[in-house]
Amino acid sequence: MRLDDSPYQGYLYAYPHKTAYRRLDPRPPLSEVWAQEPQDSLFGYVHLPFCEMRCGFCNLFTRANPPAEQVTAYLAQLRRQATAVRESLSPGASFSRLAIGGGTPTYLTAPELERLFAIVGEVFGTAGVPLSVETSPATATPERLAVLAGHGTTRVSIGVQSFLGAEARAAGRPQRLAEVERALAAIREAAIPVLNVDLIYGIDGQTAQTWQRSLDEALRHRPEELYLYPLYVRPLTGLGRRAHARADWDRQRLDLYAQAVEVLTSAGYVQHSMRQFRLAGAPVPEGPDYCCQDDGTVGLGCGARSYTSDLHYSFDYAVSVTEVRAVIDDYLSRPASDFRYAEIGFRLDAAEQRRRWLLKSLLRAEGVDAAAYSERFGTRHDEDFPQLGELVDRGWLDGTALTADGLAHSDAIGPWLVSGPVREAMGAYVTR
Repeated sequence: MRLDDSPYQGYLYAYPHKTAYRRLDPRPPLSEVWAQEPQDSLFGYVHLPFCEMRCGFCNLFTRANPPAEQVTAYLAQLRRQATAVRESLSPGASFSRLAIGGGTPTYLTAPELERLFAIVGEVFGTAGVPLSVETSPATATPERLAVLAGHGTTRVSIGVQSFLGAEARAAGRPQRLAEVERALAAIREAAIPVLNVDLIYGIDGQTAQTWQRSLDEALRHRPEELYLYPLYVRPLTGLGRRAHARADWDRQRLDLYAQAVEVLTSAGYVQHSMRQFRLAGAPVPEGPDYCCQDDGTVGLGCGARSYTSDLHYSFDYAVSVTEVRAVIDDYLSRPASDFRYAEIGFRLDAAEQRRRWLLKSLLRAEGVDAAAYSERFGTRHDEDFPQLGELVDRGWLDGTALTADGLAHSDAIGPWLVSGPVREAMGAYVTR
């Protein structure tokens, strides 16, 4: 992987990627996996693998319009898994952040959401814990949002992608502007403290003028957060067979990104990463701090990951419709005892733990906390990763933080820093 290749090589939202995971033999009991881990500031994540449609750009683990009986069965199995997982943690385990994602959690009806929150509350304890839930324009209805608000949801993230119908269709997401507007109004009416709006740039036919229209429409609602995603065309997605002139497309995405940075920072938003922009003065979560570099994650559901300091684990990974359905069916067929073990995962040795810590810090605007790194590992990050000097030479790294140009090239820097063993494992994975 070379820095001179495309600036859009991959979104490194987790390290290592699930395609590097392999079956664990023997399966370690979760009680042993978590026994030596600090459990006083965990992140809890619940995955719902259902949506009302599969967007053309989507490579998430999700199924569109499942049979109603499968949703019912999934919630029942989720409760069994939750019980097994909670019993594998220490009695004093506590959570400082929670998220429910997918898929689209609000694909569930209001009564189904009530059942989901009962499960989440029993395992994680939702009272007073900051909670983020993902939604979509079609499913952000007042009755569903009332359930979210009633259970203390502090953040709702909605995937709008574009406020122009033609662009949404070009991205494989047919939606009506009136539906988007109704959803945003309903979220504001529900008085959930933080609204996040997702937008996509690099869509076929998108111009600086149409991108400006989407940015202006988003800003009209004054969301507390905005996430801006470059469009990727990935294998086995609805857009996966489309061809682009790569150099032209890269130039377009870089230009639209730069435009958005200028627009949003001028409007009072602070950039926290290549994708995240947060309104200055917006509410911040109260309670114990969670640090993704140091603290663990407990995931529930067939698409959720869990993290400890040296083991990342999940169920099987898939993208294609047929394989996603097969994994869901497998999850639903499991005896409750299976949920007491980690089955598929990746063990991080000391070098990979350092690399993950670096990556999760470097790709944030605040950069690497050199003192915290030294305290954790007993070494200096710049000595452990001398290749960072190349980023300095390019003007992409200034001290411990990426420059503006560096942030713009986050999707090249992240993949470039992936280790050889992880890259080899990812390359050997058969995409499904």
